[in-house]
Amino acid sequence: MENYFNYFTEIEEQFLRRRGGGLLLTTLDWALIETWKDAGIPLEAALRGIDAAFDRYLQRPSKTKKVNSLAYCLQEVLAAAEDMKEAAVGTTHGETPSAKSGAGQGFEPRVIAAFLHRNAGSLEKAALPLGTGISVHALAQDTAKTLRKLAQEIEKSNTASRLEDLERRLTVLEEKLFAAILAATPDDEIVTVRAQADRDLSPYRRQMAAPQIEQLQKQYVHKRLLEKYNLPRLSLFYM
Repeated sequence: MENYFNYFTEIEEQFLRRRGGGLLLTTLDWALIETWKDAGIPLEAALRGIDAAFDRYLQRPSKTKKVNSLAYCLQEVLAAAEDMKEAAVGTTHGETPSAKSGAGQGFEPRVIAAFLHRNAGSLEKAALPLGTGISVHALAQDTAKTLRKLAQEIEKSNTASRLEDLERRLTVLEEKLFAAILAATPDDEIVTVRAQADRDLSPYRRQMAAPQIEQLQKQYVHKRLLEKYNLPRLSLFYM
């Protein structure tokens, strides 16, 4: 838990320092850091990417719009992670720096389609909780159908339309599915998970603001429930 905490706080401190203070990170920012952590992006790459993004921002002739989201640094962070990977393994097959695909690497249509199909299969096979309200199983099956439809559209056109739009769609699907799982999971189980989160976070509470603690608790519960039911993350960041 300590490495998890340090990863988040160091990125937060770097971003706020370069931005010049102001508001705390948003829910989107925390979620974005979580995707970097789970995707195995090194902390050094995240910090380098934030620096590179703000260096680029400072070079702009007009700075009327303040950087308000960590998402502004996304491409630079991914590029920094790719650069670190290449530096570790060396250049292969005669590839030159100009030939790098950079942050776009891994987002080819066939890769995205395979990712969507794979997640659809996981949803179709998942053993989900039974609730008195909406059927989580039925929602999972509908979500799987939607994922397969999106994958088929990508395969047919051989192009991935706007990744931002696709990512928003996947986020909505995941949020609906998680809300249904949360409602169907017995209260005692949720209380147990939250108690575990409180124990893990207790050494760091004095160093964190209340909104940070609340967001980490939510992420903790989210992650534990997905693991419990062996459900995939739908975001493209988990490809």
